[in-house]
Amino acid sequence: MKILSAQQIHQWDQFTIKHEGISSLNLMERAAGQCTRWIVENDLIQSPIKIFCGKGNNGGDGLAIACQLADKGVIPQVYILETGNTGTDDFQANLSRLNSYPVQKHFLQNEWAFPEIKTGEIIIDALFGSGLNRALEGLLADLVEHIYDSKATVISIDLPSGMFCDRSTIPHPLIRATHTLTFQTLKLCFLFPENEEYFGEVHILNIGLSESYLSSVNASYKLADAELIKQLYKPRKKFSHKGTYGHTLIVAGDKGKMGAALLSTLGCLRSGSGLVTSLVPKDEFAIVQTTAPEAMAAAQEDMPSMDWLKYSAIGIGPGLGTNEHAVSVVEQVISRFTKPIVVDADALNIISTNHYLINKIPEGSILTPHPKEFERIFGKPQTNFDRLEIAKKHALELKVFIIVKGFYSMLACPDGKVFFNSTGNPGMATGGSGDVLTGILSGLLSQGYSSEHAGVLGMYLHGLAGDLAARALSQEALIAGDVIDYLGKAWLSISS
Repeated sequence: MKILSAQQIHQWDQFTIKHEGISSLNLMERAAGQCTRWIVENDLIQSPIKIFCGKGNNGGDGLAIACQLADKGVIPQVYILETGNTGTDDFQANLSRLNSYPVQKHFLQNEWAFPEIKTGEIIIDALFGSGLNRALEGLLADLVEHIYDSKATVISIDLPSGMFCDRSTIPHPLIRATHTLTFQTLKLCFLFPENEEYFGEVHILNIGLSESYLSSVNASYKLADAELIKQLYKPRKKFSHKGTYGHTLIVAGDKGKMGAALLSTLGCLRSGSGLVTSLVPKDEFAIVQTTAPEAMAAAQEDMPSMDWLKYSAIGIGPGLGTNEHAVSVVEQVISRFTKPIVVDADALNIISTNHYLINKIPEGSILTPHPKEFERIFGKPQTNFDRLEIAKKHALELKVFIIVKGFYSMLACPDGKVFFNSTGNPGMATGGSGDVLTGILSGLLSQGYSSEHAGVLGMYLHGLAGDLAARALSQEALIAGDVIDYLGKAWLSISS
């Protein structure tokens, strides 16, 4: 799914109007109709409804919803914020139309005119949509705060008023919605945790915007969904053997942290890698060969004499530690292996304190920091939108791929593209989950997937396995090993 900017969304509307012979007013009616249908289907017309409208097209949507509800015998109260202008043409057209309905209209010129909002009422927020380009202030901000402070159910049309579509709104005032009815596609602002408490549950309503525009427009941001993943998946060839699918080296583990090494190794095996070797401290061989008999073991102490050319990809970091020996291990891998590697966990922590190593990472490598690891390496961002821009900047400069882990994990690519993952759940916020991802990504690289495709597919598979596990076991009981156990079902899901 393409994630469009506010400007592209406006262009999409205009393209549809021009090429599909529909007026802007009728397109507004269509959008309002989908909102009204959702409100009715979710049985929200039994409570008193107040609709707050600005004088732009978002307000026009609100007026059209008022007319449509009145047609169904539901009479809302309509409150129009006076902003010193007459409003858009479509707003005015729907305001004139509303005059023929028994709907009370209130024009809000000061905060004393704000109505009391009672618990149990339904508020429809149609003040400002994705076209908002500056922070709310004055009477606008006061009204938003008034609605924010209420305990009513708030349904925002397009976006919660005050929220910017594709940049941070923090710390500006904005409405806290219970539900957001957005049009046609997900917006960038819905993908960041700083906005979570404001948009509530997001529902994407299809209003019939032109498919030809969407297929032709370039989008830097995409949501990795099932449709995209099925395009990336490469079925196995009949006449293949274990060598066809690469030999992955997992460099991980230290005394007391061998669980991380095992989770990475097992995740790699389940990702489909033909051969897997776990490079661990020599004293820990027995743990690997007992728990993961399908994998081979090699000693970190023997690294100087290793044949690096036989490995297709390397994953490094889980449970490695940050002592002097671990630093030496990371240095050797980065300096001796020229193919892309997956850099995670303690390898990232080592790089953050030995920053000269970051410029030695092979091009095309995949870095997988969680937010705190990201901050240690690249600095602390002020907002999640800042983190996105910082990730894009360093992916370009270092020619690497950076996965910032979390809900809607994002993959920043060297060419400026960013993929957001659509799978996963809060149950995966548990120790070892990231180690499994390292194994999956490394195994996909070994099988010949490009770094971009391995990153997108790996995030999706990892999250999908977690979703399948959570459905069977609950989010609370989910552990990292469950993600490995459900990888087979995840593969079946995307290959069917």
